[in-house]
Amino acid sequence: MLPSPPYNDEFDHEAAISREWLITNGTGGYASSTVIGENSRKYHGLLVASANPPVDRRVLLSSLDEELIIEGEVFRLAVHSYPDTLYPSGFQYLERFSAFPLPTFEYRVGNVKLIKTVFMVHGTNTTVVRYRIFNTARQDIVLRILPLVANRGFHELRKAEDASFTEVSIDTGADVGSNLVDDDVLLQLRSNMKFKRDSHWYYNFQYEMERERGEAYQEDLYNPGYFEEHIVDNVCEFYVVASDDLPDEMESEHILDPALALELVNFEYEKELSRQKDLLDKYSFNDDLAKKLSVAADSFIVQRRSTDSHSIIAGYHWFADWGRDAMISLPGLTLVTGRFSDAKEILRTFSENCSDGLIPNRFSDDGISAPDYNTVDASLWFIHSVGRYYSYTKDLRTVREMWKTVVSIIHNYKNGTSYGIRMDDDGLIEHEGQLTWMDVKIGDQEITPRAGKACEINALWYNALCTAIRLGELIGEETAEYLEIAELVKSNFIGVFWNPEDRCLYDCVSVNEDGTVTNDASVRPNQIFAVSLPYTMLDTDKERLVVEKVKVDLLTPYGLRSLSPNDNRYVGMYGGDHNSRDRAYHNGMVWAWLMGPFITAYVKVNGNSLLSLEYCRQLLSDLECHLDEAGIGSISEIFDGDSPHRPRGCIAQAWSVAEILRAYIEDINS
Repeated sequence: MLPSPPYNDEFDHEAAISREWLITNGTGGYASSTVIGENSRKYHGLLVASANPPVDRRVLLSSLDEELIIEGEVFRLAVHSYPDTLYPSGFQYLERFSAFPLPTFEYRVGNVKLIKTVFMVHGTNTTVVRYRIFNTARQDIVLRILPLVANRGFHELRKAEDASFTEVSIDTGADVGSNLVDDDVLLQLRSNMKFKRDSHWYYNFQYEMERERGEAYQEDLYNPGYFEEHIVDNVCEFYVVASDDLPDEMESEHILDPALALELVNFEYEKELSRQKDLLDKYSFNDDLAKKLSVAADSFIVQRRSTDSHSIIAGYHWFADWGRDAMISLPGLTLVTGRFSDAKEILRTFSENCSDGLIPNRFSDDGISAPDYNTVDASLWFIHSVGRYYSYTKDLRTVREMWKTVVSIIHNYKNGTSYGIRMDDDGLIEHEGQLTWMDVKIGDQEITPRAGKACEINALWYNALCTAIRLGELIGEETAEYLEIAELVKSNFIGVFWNPEDRCLYDCVSVNEDGTVTNDASVRPNQIFAVSLPYTMLDTDKERLVVEKVKVDLLTPYGLRSLSPNDNRYVGMYGGDHNSRDRAYHNGMVWAWLMGPFITAYVKVNGNSLLSLEYCRQLLSDLECHLDEAGIGSISEIFDGDSPHRPRGCIAQAWSVAEILRAYIEDINS
């Protein structure tokens, strides 16, 4: 299934640590590292558990260091970076890595071959690492595996002097806990190999990707001991299980039977393979790109404990479930893929948490604190998603269930709600700053100030009104007021937002304290939504001009730039410290998710011609190649604005995958 190309014998270490694999468990937990097994981020680990799904994530098990002792000589397969040192450099024994269907490493040391496969038990914080050793020459071999434990929040780093661990060891493993305040997650390690307690600290591990990002990048890791087994057969199978709460069948008294334990592990392995195969069979896509994206889509759909329903993780490794991202991603992740029950649950999750017409911008990272509601567009994207849900399912029962939230959103936007969100006399929505998706702030400074009337917010407002009219009529609700507002919005939108000099839309229009109007003529991608949404206000000629402007100034092989290179504020490279990256984030970086609305708009203004469809297929060719770099099998959050458009940010972003899959299926292959 969807094989990755075999690795070359000659490894480029720098290139290898920028190619990362990721597997998820459906609750926000994951396992992730690089293709050579070296952790290059503080977010990497073999078990990153979600203590309060899908948030409160903790790196419990950082890595497993394998050693093959052949005829008395030690061969170390692990790879670690320390200050000015790479040790060991086990990738020299790595013949092949494949990310699909599960991350698999094939090592060879002389005549000995070791195949290592990593998978998670879906729905639990449990990672299993399976080993098969082929000893065809019947050499004297000992396999030794040293677990390196972090047991920390995934945003943090740990030093030995600040840590205190508890440990209970048994013949088949160990339970490692932390004595730190409010850090009571227990790491359980089990194997069919013998465990020998021999605790050590290893110091100054260095995470190269964090160093590049200007973040803290060194930590110490705890080794409680090691698993060890003498190899006597031609073919042997071993495993290590890491969990914060072992599944019952793996913690039963029968687990002491090694044969039964291995049988249980192999059963879970086959179950996960079957689950992935079922996903592909369910989607019934015929080409590789759609198949790969549909598999990637599954990783973002998670269970939220606080609502006992599904939600959408915005991106890996560090994002939680955000309302804006979830609503933008919902059509591509769930509707295109036929996961209608998941879509319904996700809509319900956010609908039930709607407050004063606002759905949550984000749920808290601790899963306990109240959600944040500081967004003007998430609620409008919610109405859009309800409309798309009906288009796919014709499920009027769910539309009726969501109707109260739809009404609340429109009522509060019309009459005014938090953050200065209100309808002006011209029918257009105005709002305070830092509420759109371009929301970066450094201290008190907004990096992309967009207070006032933003073009995409009002495109979304009109689309929401028209969607509500359509849905309301279907379920017998009164919608005359919405029609009146929609007509008012349409009659004023062009007069407010059309920029006759650049022949495109102003990005934002604001009224100053002295009553004068400022038209922000920044060429940004936000205007594309005035063409790509189901209900739009521009005439055909103006739609073509907007698409052409976006194409000329913003289009790259990986998505749309967030600002035209012709602008003196444009930043073409994403790097440096946190503040430097934040300044670049919406001022030139390429956003992959915007390729979706661009394709929708481009095909639309070209009348769905065969030529336009072929052009859009070609646009996706570079993104398809990207599936084998950065986050293998997924699409990154952002790319540099300047060529060669190096991938940056999250290695797997929900709306990047979702919008490209949606446009590919709905617009190119419809």
